[in-house]
Amino acid sequence: MTLRQLEYLVTIVDAGSFTRAAELLHVTQPALSHQVRALERATGGPLLERLPRSVRLTPMGRAMLPHARATLAAARKSVAAARQAAGLQCGEIMVATVYSVSLGVLPPVLKAWRRAHPEVHVRLFEHRHADELAAAMAQGQADLAVGPPPSDWDGPVHPLGEEEFVVVVPPDDPAADGTRVRLADLAEREWVHYAPGNGLADLLDQACAAAGFQPRAAVRTEQTAAAPSLAAAGLGPALVPANVLPPRFAGHLLRPDPPVRRRLAAYTRPGGDPVSAAFTEILRRKAVLVPGHVQRCLN
Repeated sequence: MTLRQLEYLVTIVDAGSFTRAAELLHVTQPALSHQVRALERATGGPLLERLPRSVRLTPMGRAMLPHARATLAAARKSVAAARQAAGLQCGEIMVATVYSVSLGVLPPVLKAWRRAHPEVHVRLFEHRHADELAAAMAQGQADLAVGPPPSDWDGPVHPLGEEEFVVVVPPDDPAADGTRVRLADLAEREWVHYAPGNGLADLLDQACAAAGFQPRAAVRTEQTAAAPSLAAAGLGPALVPANVLPPRFAGHLLRPDPPVRRRLAAYTRPGGDPVSAAFTEILRRKAVLVPGHVQRCLN
């Protein structure tokens, strides 16, 4: 068994086919298939099921995949450590998160990290849902995750606080004469909703269910950044994280009553490493969950 064979397995799974994986790896498809068969002989059984247009992991393959990812990540870290010990300017931290956090929370953190550690580059993985994020972390995709903390995580979890959600409406909306709104008062409206699979779609549905209704969608968007703009344009109210809103935003902001909040944390697998610890420290100091310009609009 070799690192190259493990890399081939992971790439095939991520690409969804042998053909696409061969293109990404710059090898011929017969050579790729040969190495996979060699890996299967070494492990004692089939890892992949070849389908007409795709591939699917066997039970053995599903059991092996997270360890293959973790092994490749450890190999990359060992090379980076050796190069740093030799005085070379090299290093990388892999950070996984959800879409809204990469848009609203991470930019100032990444700016501070770049200034403090210009030799350690950041590779960012973004996910639609907190469950997808936790699953990717468990499979070894990244060194550190930033998002809603999973309830059953067995590694270190570093709380960052709570982000607050606001309702966005146009400035001429009937609800725009104040700074607070009961979600129940918007029950008859059509909402700017999020696409199925986006974690914010679940959050909006849960908040509205607590208020006694199910939101009807005027439009659904995949992009967190699009929701407040669509709401400000009059398509319907939107529930958005306060930290994604830029200063001098054109829409009117309302604080839901009762408030809608979501806990955020940084979490890693057991063991940790100095680079992840340094990133977590900067994250704690620089992450702004509720920006000052939003607080001023809501007061």
